Amino acid sequence: MSTQAPERFLDYDKSLACIHCGLCLSSCPTYLETGNENDSPRGRIYLMRAVQDGRLPVAGAAVTHIDRCLGCRACEAVCPSGVQYGNLLEHTRDHIEKKHQRSPFQTFLRRVAIEKVFPFPNRLKVALLPARIVKSLGVEPMLPKFAREALSLVPDNANSATLPEVSPARGETRGRLGFISGCAMTAMFGETNQASVRLLNRAGYEVATPKTQNCCGALYAHSGQLELARECARKNIAAFEDGKFDAIIINAAGCGSTLKEYDHLLHDDPVWAERAKKFSAKVKDLTEWMAPEMATCKTKPSDCKVTYHDACHLAHAQRITKPPREIVKAVAGNNYVELAESDVCCGSAGTYNLTEPEMAERLQNRKIENILKSGAQIVVTSNPGCLLQIKAGLKKAGSTVEAVHIADFLDRAACD
Repeated sequence: MSTQAPERFLDYDKSLACIHCGLCLSSCPTYLETGNENDSPRGRIYLMRAVQDGRLPVAGAAVTHIDRCLGCRACEAVCPSGVQYGNLLEHTRDHIEKKHQRSPFQTFLRRVAIEKVFPFPNRLKVALLPARIVKSLGVEPMLPKFAREALSLVPDNANSATLPEVSPARGETRGRLGFISGCAMTAMFGETNQASVRLLNRAGYEVATPKTQNCCGALYAHSGQLELARECARKNIAAFEDGKFDAIIINAAGCGSTLKEYDHLLHDDPVWAERAKKFSAKVKDLTEWMAPEMATCKTKPSDCKVTYHDACHLAHAQRITKPPREIVKAVAGNNYVELAESDVCCGSAGTYNLTEPEMAERLQNRKIENILKSGAQIVVTSNPGCLLQIKAGLKKAGSTVEAVHIADFLDRAACD
């Protein structure tokens, strides 16, 4: 009887880089919550290899524990062996989505409600309308818990203000920047995009926002749809590569990590590999670009306590923790307070709070407890998902603490 060899989806050398030392355990949010080895990075890598070797089916516990991973990549930041966990996770999820039959509800949620809506700002704007109507009717207490939790993430005052294709610099022009407007940012945080561009204009940069750009592909990459992510990458590279930009700025941490990894995403594509490498080299998070400008940026000091939450894909995937703190401290001064477990995921993780609501809620509660203990009146962060998750958690806790994007925080304090 012949047996079919298991399909190879992992870079085995990358998976074997894990020496199972356990230094990742205290950084993994799901392991901190469950204490289950299968919910740890090293445990999941073992499961990945077991699936690839044919020792475990693409079903049951293996899928459950891989699904439960936030993809926050906190493990990468502390790993002494340099394990590329994010790469392993994305390829494993890509394999799971091709081979595993999900429940009708999960299939609809992932393939339709999320993937056919979230990467398209205009569709997302339309989808938010009935959600706001339901919230306005006050019927949330009568809905199932999943629906209540999902509705709690819908902002009460989402703003979809648009950006002009070119925004001129104020004063002498120092350079030209490209700007990624993003999907959730465009649909729900349009004013934050405008604030981001104003900051760059004040610093002397002309900012171009090409209309031909599309979703960065992060949602697809993180959920196991790598070919769709590659399509997004190619379209964005084409939209920006002729702009002669000094840098390409992004104000959403989750998008930024994927944009910076287009060269990895397309490294096997002979037509796009070099173009992707040049594109990724130019991508900068807004805080990376603005932190050096703070020496000459005039701001009004904050008169209340302020703290900062690290967005996972800024702190762990991009290893950017100092620049945003420099910006917040420049405004807050002695009113800045550090947040306990600042770099532990809040439970948003893209669309994780929709696909894994139970664990997302546990991590949300953990984050809100730490924010309240800090005594801060404002919590600043740099990712739309974190903002929605933290705002919803603060509202549930009956707190008056304000959650704000770092661009809005700095724009408010700027002295024109």
